[in-house]
Amino acid sequence: MDMKSLIADFSKQMREAVNIGEKAVLTAWPHEIRNILVTGLGGSGIGGTIVSQLCEKELKIPFLVNKDYFIPAFVDKHSLVVVSSYSGNTEETLQAMDMALKQGAKVVCVSSGGKTSSLASEHKLDCVTIPGGMPPRSCYGYSSTQLFYILHKLNLISDAFKAPLQKAIALLDAEEENIKRDARSLAEKLIGKIPVIYSATNYEGVVVRFRQQIQENGKMLCWHHVFPEMNHNELVGWTTKHDEVAVVMFRNDDDYFRTAKRMDICKEIFARYTPHIFEVHSKGQSQIEKSLYLIHFGDWVSWYLSEIRNIDCTEVKVIDYLKGELAKL
Repeated sequence: MDMKSLIADFSKQMREAVNIGEKAVLTAWPHEIRNILVTGLGGSGIGGTIVSQLCEKELKIPFLVNKDYFIPAFVDKHSLVVVSSYSGNTEETLQAMDMALKQGAKVVCVSSGGKTSSLASEHKLDCVTIPGGMPPRSCYGYSSTQLFYILHKLNLISDAFKAPLQKAIALLDAEEENIKRDARSLAEKLIGKIPVIYSATNYEGVVVRFRQQIQENGKMLCWHHVFPEMNHNELVGWTTKHDEVAVVMFRNDDDYFRTAKRMDICKEIFARYTPHIFEVHSKGQSQIEKSLYLIHFGDWVSWYLSEIRNIDCTEVKVIDYLKGELAKL
């Protein structure tokens, strides 16, 4: 299935992901869980970042995301480590998984197969299997949804996420054509530009996802930052004309009022140095709905960038080259 079809089927993927989550069975753990670590990279890891922000108002224990070969020393029998590797063969994640096992953590895997699933079977670990054969970045719905269910089934969060997920699916179906129209319009304006993406801090995972999609699907460099942190460093970098830069601001009606005011003021500052400033306003009532709306919108923007630029959005030859060179070690 091509990337366009995969993006178009996002709400269908979410429905399938909910069914997988509902049916997942996790074994009991004899120790109190005092912290959570999701380890995964790229399209497999971004779900951890986003879900950690979506659960931060309910979770009573720390939730961290690891994107490296190594895991923190605090991980022990009181830790839940979710190993998220879509392919099941991500070398950094496999090494982190080995460390988590040695440090005695409760390890739960989310994967479509590969070595991760094999190791899960070997060590008798809980493993939630999701459909395989697709680019990891196109399977955000499958992997991220399982994180909610894993947390819920281990009694770390309530089932309050379920209704917003269903409402988000309905919202995406209702808004699909509008999202595609607005996404194409923005993509056309980003051609030949370097996108700089901003949001409030609690939506940082969403803008990281957007940045990743522009980079992988659109084959374009870009960067992101968040408010209010960027007001204490990056803002000072806005001192000269940058006609090649296009600012994209993700806005939400639940942004903290002082943060929203900062964004309004900074729009005026940015306008002194670039004429290309665009705002994307989320839709939905809950943070889950708003986040999924913006994620889907960003995915469509990234695909339209590849279409307009007439490039293959699915190829990742430079990553394949990197892996080939690493295999020589």
